[in-house]
Amino acid sequence: MENEEKQRKLTERISKKRAEGTEETEEATEEATEENMKKYLHAAEIGKKVFKMIDANVKAGIHIIDLVSNMEKTITDLGGGMAFPVNVSCNEYAAHDTATIGDNRVLGEKDVAKIDVGVHIDGYIVDAAVTVDLSGNYGKLLDAAKEAVENAISTIRAGRNAAEIGKVIEDTIKKYNYRPIENLGGHSLGRYNLHSGIEIPNYAARSGAILQEGDIVAIEPFATTGVGYVVETATTNIFSATPVLMPTRSMAAREIFNSITQKYNMLPFAERWVIKKAEDKIALRELVRNGSLKSYPVLKEKENGIVAQFEHTVIVEKDSANILL
Repeated sequence: MENEEKQRKLTERISKKRAEGTEETEEATEEATEENMKKYLHAAEIGKKVFKMIDANVKAGIHIIDLVSNMEKTITDLGGGMAFPVNVSCNEYAAHDTATIGDNRVLGEKDVAKIDVGVHIDGYIVDAAVTVDLSGNYGKLLDAAKEAVENAISTIRAGRNAAEIGKVIEDTIKKYNYRPIENLGGHSLGRYNLHSGIEIPNYAARSGAILQEGDIVAIEPFATTGVGYVVETATTNIFSATPVLMPTRSMAAREIFNSITQKYNMLPFAERWVIKKAEDKIALRELVRNGSLKSYPVLKEKENGIVAQFEHTVIVEKDSANILL
């Protein structure tokens, strides 16, 4: 019933645009738009099933590689594509941390684990995250991030300035006496594109993009006990292809680049997904050095503050936002 209601609203929006003369074509536009929404909804249904795994699986003693592998396998078994590797970023580490080949890390009893998951169907992406406090010591921090995402979503509508959403996020988090992470934020989602142009700040920016009806955006406040800024670490386990393979003499590098773009388009992938032999790792490093691949270093709060994150993907409606995942 929930999907039917979302589909009904989408159809009404298309009909309205036609009446206003803003649709470029007739049946082809409606069919394509409705089909795209079905793919978003399909991805969201898979994402909801994956998030149901968290309560049973995110616990002290579990190997991180087992956790992410099981969640990723569930996504693909259900017919979804990986929009990016499942991230498990703990404590002061805010984002971009995933399991490595042969990873022996386990979740500890004092960890505050951020679980970030992205699913796509034919390139149409939904992205969401939760934080699990295994220590039991950071309930207020989690409340700050969770209330921030809820308050932000409650203010979204067509015509809303993204800077206004950022102010809501900042005010909510500071109400709890924590800081938002200012150099991380929400973003619009396009086909095979995790960051398609619109940025949703986590602070009261001076200006921002104007949201339009039908925009798909991920809202993701990060709250921290630190200074509210992340820096890159020396660890990188996630990459994505650029549009063009730069010149290289390495046949192995050319082959692995072609394989990556065929499997993942330009979406982020985990090193452990593509490294099958020693030559693959050498080829991957060559592609990074010559600019054919983009790197996503693990991000850490500058002063080692604990970080909490909650995230939802929403579709912007005329007078509200509809949560997809």
